[in-house]
Amino acid sequence: MQKSVSVQVDSDFALLLPSGAYEIKKMEPRSKLRKVILFCLLLSLFGMVAFGYFCPDQVCALSPRERVSESLALTYAEALGRPLPDVIAQPGLSYDEVLHDDFRFDLDAHDVMVFLHIQKTGGTSFGKHLVMDLDLKRPCNCQRARKRCHCFRPHSNEIWLFSRYSTGWKCGLHADFTELTACVGGELDRHEGSAVHRRYFYITLLREPVARYLSEYRHVKRGATWKGSRHWCQGRTATASEVPPCYTGESWRGVTLEEFAACPWNLANNRQTRMLADLALVGCYNGTLRHRTLDTERVLLASAKRNLAAMAYFGLTEFQKISQYVFEETFNLRFAVPFTQHNATVSGATMAALSPAQIAHIKRLNSLDLELYEFAKNLMFKRFEALKKRDSDFDFRWKHLGEVSPRSGVTEFDWDSNLEDATTEKYRGK
Repeated sequence: MQKSVSVQVDSDFALLLPSGAYEIKKMEPRSKLRKVILFCLLLSLFGMVAFGYFCPDQVCALSPRERVSESLALTYAEALGRPLPDVIAQPGLSYDEVLHDDFRFDLDAHDVMVFLHIQKTGGTSFGKHLVMDLDLKRPCNCQRARKRCHCFRPHSNEIWLFSRYSTGWKCGLHADFTELTACVGGELDRHEGSAVHRRYFYITLLREPVARYLSEYRHVKRGATWKGSRHWCQGRTATASEVPPCYTGESWRGVTLEEFAACPWNLANNRQTRMLADLALVGCYNGTLRHRTLDTERVLLASAKRNLAAMAYFGLTEFQKISQYVFEETFNLRFAVPFTQHNATVSGATMAALSPAQIAHIKRLNSLDLELYEFAKNLMFKRFEALKKRDSDFDFRWKHLGEVSPRSGVTEFDWDSNLEDATTEKYRGK
């Protein structure tokens, strides 16, 4: 006859068990406890992953300073020809993949070139180069009456170029980085009637800041306003109190340089930095014009540097031949004409007539742009040297840049004489 033993339990009553089963029954609570603990750990892990995935950016995002610091950990020189990084747009190729000999901007797939056009940097002329002078299997079909070109892929009517002369100002007049990255995908989906997974290659031009500022001043003096700009950020347009006008009436025609420089919220000040930065980092226009601080300015500059370096391509108006070579080698595309450098401009003549005090004041107003431009110039020359080293035919290419076909004529970069202004045309959808 089997012996029985009594086991005291929490309920203070005795459970009679066969002695041989005592050890097994004794271990069951511990086994169940381990299972419960394991389940709780897995549930917690799943919760953290789900929270990080679905949590809104406003709640879970790093602070502006932390986000910029994290982004600056990237190596700026390692962005050549790369689609915009995952944190901003669709995931794309790595720098190592771009360096492969078989890398191409794929016109037959879903690659899209997005031109961020900053005022008075030569973007009008460069935009015309893109739609008129690239040597393509299926060139852009330009309609002069509408100032638009259909830039379709070789075997479909999908768009490969998002720019003023190909799509119009679909994201707003002279849309900046903040506006374009929030808008381009949706606009292309609506235009083409379906959602497509694309790779976006952002490109832009920069210009020496003092010359650019003086060129914008002269343009505004002639009557340009860019009133159609939306200044869109985080789902809304900037209010009149956030972007107050510097003048009353229809335009600022006839403004003097002193009046132009005296307006504290003039959008011409540090325009290149502001248009390349992620404005959400500083509270959009509330933190860029009316409530500027040293901290917000440094965040803007760091963001602009980071975004510029992450772009597939940028050019400098003062270095046309290098800019053309870097573009062609980056995208494996060729222009059928050489870019022409204009060293003597009206802005240069204007600058020569200014006093040292006036020039110093303009530099103070554009201190962020001056630092950004130096950064851009150093980075561009690094990219140029890297491309030059891996090009076994560099001497021939350099000598015959823009000579891929018997086409004649040059689309010249005339920075100051082009009076055409987008304020006179419909800037959305046209």
